[in-house]
Amino acid sequence: MLTAMKFITTSLFFGSAAAFSLDMMKAGEYGAGLNRREIVDKTLAILGSAATAIISTPAISNAYSVPDLTYNYEALEPSIDSKTMTIHHDKHHATYVANLNKARDGKSDVPIVDLMADALEAGPAIRNNGGGHYNHAFFWAEMAPPDKAKSTKPSKQLTGLIKKSFGSMDVMKEKFEKQAAPGAVFGSGWVWVCVNRAGNKLEIVGTPNQDNPLMKGVIKDQIMIPILGLDVWEHAYYLKYQNRRTEYVSNWWNVVDWDKVSANCKYAVEKHAGVPMQG
Repeated sequence: MLTAMKFITTSLFFGSAAAFSLDMMKAGEYGAGLNRREIVDKTLAILGSAATAIISTPAISNAYSVPDLTYNYEALEPSIDSKTMTIHHDKHHATYVANLNKARDGKSDVPIVDLMADALEAGPAIRNNGGGHYNHAFFWAEMAPPDKAKSTKPSKQLTGLIKKSFGSMDVMKEKFEKQAAPGAVFGSGWVWVCVNRAGNKLEIVGTPNQDNPLMKGVIKDQIMIPILGLDVWEHAYYLKYQNRRTEYVSNWWNVVDWDKVSANCKYAVEKHAGVPMQG
């Protein structure tokens, strides 16, 4: 089946061919002995190789796209600098999306969250690029400019789960920062606060590369539901912080949108499923 773009391109091509043939008829290029249909057929025969090339050229699906930020690139400063945000969003995330679309070309479209459970079985292209797309879309959505983030707070539901699971917000942050330290997530990866499948407890876990806790086989052979996640790949912080990852993690709390995290928590507890992402 032709994609929409290929259909438009082909339609424009044949429309141009028809217009060309009529111009030739008016100019008498083909002689007076040919009717309109014969002139069109002759034109298409002349241009046939180009027409065949257009029709046969495969078009890569664009099922997934990089979601727009809800804030400007510089809006998260000083915690995250503008240049890092621009490169991270427009280059790194865009590369995951392009590779995911290539890997999924010709297959039926499914929401990105639905690809996560069986990503390991689907192979490296889906695991790495699908995970990269979901994780980054999740990351952008949970942050806000410092002034706005300061005005947000955990919901009663989230506060109760934090107290039940960790004792306090301060203890949760302390455990999270320890998990985000270079010795805990060695190299590239992510750190998450997750709701368990029962919806009655929070856990902090780290995952390597672009894995996340929704993927079967990543965390203790079980699936957990992320409600808060931090990218600790070097591309997320190195321009500003160099090797000072702990400083990056500590400053990141200033841009966490707790209203969004609370909404993620509510969805996870009620639906027992991963939070859907745009793009």
